[in-house]
Amino acid sequence: MSALEIADTTVAGPEEALALAVAQALRGTRGANPLVGAIITASDGRVLASGFHRGRGTAHAEVEALAGFNRFKASNATSRIDPADTTLWITLEPCDHTGTTGPCTEAILASGIRTVRYAVADPTGPDGGGAARLRSAGLDVAQVDAEQVCGSGAADLNRRWMLARDSGRPFVTAHLAQSLDGRVAAADGTSQWITGPESRRHAHRVRSRVDAIVVGTGTVLADNPRLTARDEDGHDLPRQPVPVVQGRRAVPAGAALRGGASWLHVQSHEPQLVLDQLNTGYLAEGTTVSTAWPHGGTSLGHVLIEGGPTVLSSWMGAGLVDELFLYQAPLVLGSGPSGLDLPQHTTLSHALRLTLDAAENGAISRLGDDVLLHYAAP
Repeated sequence: MSALEIADTTVAGPEEALALAVAQALRGTRGANPLVGAIITASDGRVLASGFHRGRGTAHAEVEALAGFNRFKASNATSRIDPADTTLWITLEPCDHTGTTGPCTEAILASGIRTVRYAVADPTGPDGGGAARLRSAGLDVAQVDAEQVCGSGAADLNRRWMLARDSGRPFVTAHLAQSLDGRVAAADGTSQWITGPESRRHAHRVRSRVDAIVVGTGTVLADNPRLTARDEDGHDLPRQPVPVVQGRRAVPAGAALRGGASWLHVQSHEPQLVLDQLNTGYLAEGTTVSTAWPHGGTSLGHVLIEGGPTVLSSWMGAGLVDELFLYQAPLVLGSGPSGLDLPQHTTLSHALRLTLDAAENGAISRLGDDVLLHYAAP
C-alpha cells in the first residue's frame, strides 16, 4: 500500500494503525536489516504520513515518515496541526545508535511529536534502548498490547531476521531457477538460460545488496561464473559481493571469480562451516575483508546461496535459508537434475512447508515470461 493509497485513511485503534505500518514495511526488501514501517496519525485517527525502510544504508522508516509529515504540514499550512497532537506508530522499537544512518531517536525528538507507539521491542544489541531514551526525554512511549501486535501482523514481520540475528549469523537468501517440471538443467547439463532476461535482472538486483554469494565447486567447474552484481546494461556495479565456493574440489587457476578483489574457498560441504569461516573475515590469498564488506561495517549481514542442487539442498536441509526466490520458467525439460534433493525427507510429514512472502514485489509476480515466487522459510 503506497503513501498515496493511505492518504485520508482513518484508523480506529492500535491494531489498525500497526496493520498499516506493516503494509508499509512490506514495501521494503529483506536482508541485513529488518523490515520496518511507520505511520503518523492525527488525534482523530487520520493518517498524515507514512514511511518504510528501503534497505541497508537508506533512511529508516521513522525518518521517512517524519519527512512525509513535514511535507504534509507544508502543503496544509492552514490546518495548523501541532506535532504534539499526533502519534508515531512503528513496527519496531526505534534505534538509538549511529550506524550508516543517525539514531532515529534524535529525529523523533527534533520533530515535536510527543506520543510514540511501537509493536516489537528490540532489547538486545546496539539497536535497543530507543524507547527508554525517548521516555527519558519526556515523551509518552509504549509498546502496543501483544494481542493487537499479533493481529496486525507485526509479530511475524521479521521472524526469520530475528532468528538469524539471535543465532549470530547473517540473513540468508537463496535463488532457484527451474523449469515447470522442477529441473535446473537439461539431461546433457546445459542450463544457460532456463529463465529469461527479466529474471536475471532481478537476480542481479538481489546480488547487489548482499555481502557474499555462495556456490559449489560443481557450479564453478561447469559454468565458470564471475558472481558479480551487474546493472541492466551488464556493467559491474561499484559494490560487489564476495564470491564464496563451497566444496572439496580445487578452484581452477583461471576461474573467473578469481578476478575480483577477494574470494573464499571453504573446502567443506557443511554450511555452518562456511558461515564460521566467513565470520572470521579471512579470504583467499591473505585478503582480509573484516572492515570492508561490500555494504560497510565489520559484520557479515546478508548471504546469497546461488549454488546448484547440492549446495542449495545442504543449506535448506540445515535450516539456514531464510527466504527463497523461485524463478519459474515456462519450460518442460522432461529430464535432468532437480533443484532440490533432501533424501532425509522421506514422508509428507517431513516436508519443508514454506509460506509466500509479500515483501518487496509481492509473493507472486511476473518477470517477462517467467513467474517469480517469493517464499519465507518456516
